[in-house]
Amino acid sequence: QVQLVESGGGLVQAGGSLRLSCVASGSSISINNMGWYRQAPGKQRELVAGITRGGSTNYADSVKGRFTVSRDNAKNTVYLQMNSLKPEDTAVYYCNAVIIVVGVTRNYWGQGTQVTVSS
Repeated sequence: QVQLVESGGGLVQAGGSLRLSCVASGSSISINNMGWYRQAPGKQRELVAGITRGGSTNYADSVKGRFTVSRDNAKNTVYLQMNSLKPEDTAVYYCNAVIIVVGVTRNYWGQGTQVTVSS
């Protein structure tokens, strides 16, 4: 059974920083793209940042220059370093991964972690 488990959310003042982590676990898994999405109340889930297995990254315009996505393939872990946080970054952040298990490719999601930025 594949699981994605996030950690690192919390409450921070505007201008502060947080680091999110997400670990993928399961037997005989091969992980392709990983990334982070977020969903604020009343809004659709949106892509924040993505990273390929080879390390190529992409970001939402709203977080460019403030957030950095990285991964450790040996640990099946993806990170999101969030700096210069703004109140509009407040949302539930979800880890996402495209994982191959026994030849079947599927999209997996974590349970979400709350990030709240106070003004």
